[in-house]
Amino acid sequence: MDFSLTREQALVKKMMQAFTENEVKPIAAEIDRTHQYPAENVAKLFKLGVMGMTVPKEYGGMGADQVAAAICTEELAKACASTSDIVAGHTLCCVPILEHGTEEQKKKYLPMLTKGGVLGGMGITEPNAGSDASKSQTEAKLEGDHYVINGSKIFITNGPDAGVFVIFAMTDKTKGNKGLSAFIIESSFPGFSVGKIEDKMGLHGVHTSEIVFTDMIVPKENLLGKEGAGFKICMQTLDTGRIGIAAQALGIAEGAMAEAIEYTKGRVQFGKPISKFQNTQFTFADMCMRIEAARLLTYQAAVLKGTGVRCSKEAAMAKLSASETAMWVTTKALQMFGGYGYTNDYPMERMMRDAKITEIYEGTSEVQRIVISANMGL
Repeated sequence: MDFSLTREQALVKKMMQAFTENEVKPIAAEIDRTHQYPAENVAKLFKLGVMGMTVPKEYGGMGADQVAAAICTEELAKACASTSDIVAGHTLCCVPILEHGTEEQKKKYLPMLTKGGVLGGMGITEPNAGSDASKSQTEAKLEGDHYVINGSKIFITNGPDAGVFVIFAMTDKTKGNKGLSAFIIESSFPGFSVGKIEDKMGLHGVHTSEIVFTDMIVPKENLLGKEGAGFKICMQTLDTGRIGIAAQALGIAEGAMAEAIEYTKGRVQFGKPISKFQNTQFTFADMCMRIEAARLLTYQAAVLKGTGVRCSKEAAMAKLSASETAMWVTTKALQMFGGYGYTNDYPMERMMRDAKITEIYEGTSEVQRIVISANMGL
């Protein structure tokens, strides 16, 4: 096995390191404090091709592989998890269109979501339907040349800012999972509105909201895949989503460790830097080990996704490992800062708040363990 990056992947990493250091890191604390959407940086990410990294060039994307996409999210998350989450949420809109859309749908929507600069989002979750998508109450009824959709989705990343979404609605409630269908919608469609914008514990720079459909008119040709194929599309897309969150969590952990190393080298207690104390060094050793294990799982899942092989187990393992690593590393890193870590003079408290959600969205840690064990032939 070859664990080295390809030339393209290495160039993407170098590009993202420079962008993160020069553009993202300087404003990370400010957008967390003000809850301001980093519109200028998102526009720059579109120009860099990051918002369409794996979309083929004929649709306006970069045509890069899944590992390169994971690297983009990882590098951004080292300094600002909010910015990385905007990218991850956007990707969840592009992927199902690319994988399940008709040629007409791809030609219309993918250029909008890449070189067109239109932000994307995905709508699965409802108040009574989280990981169990079969409980969806949003309903789509075919009326002539269009569908009429009624219902709502909650906790939608990029909800107030996106122009295109992939959403899921019941076209036949009597069929359970087999009655779920996928649709491409635009925020300009009649009957679409943005509901409550969540005031979250972390990820303050990415807006998360309810989106509401009140007799929303959706053209018949915006059905994604066939009627009843929504559950399959949803599950396959979540594989990609979980790899993205694994990469985000990996970046948060790496960023927290780097901040802690820098701080402990400069903090002198009892006559020497606290980085020289064995307890500190052992903690860093454990951080390094857990981060590298999470990286290997994340990149492995990305490679498998790129080959077209179903990778639900591997994506779940990557997401579970990386998210729990991010929470553990940020907790330990904050402890090294002592009382200063608990203040917003340093980034540790923000990183710890941002890390927590990686254990929850795109399927909780408990759901990941269900997915993993279900794929073990038990």
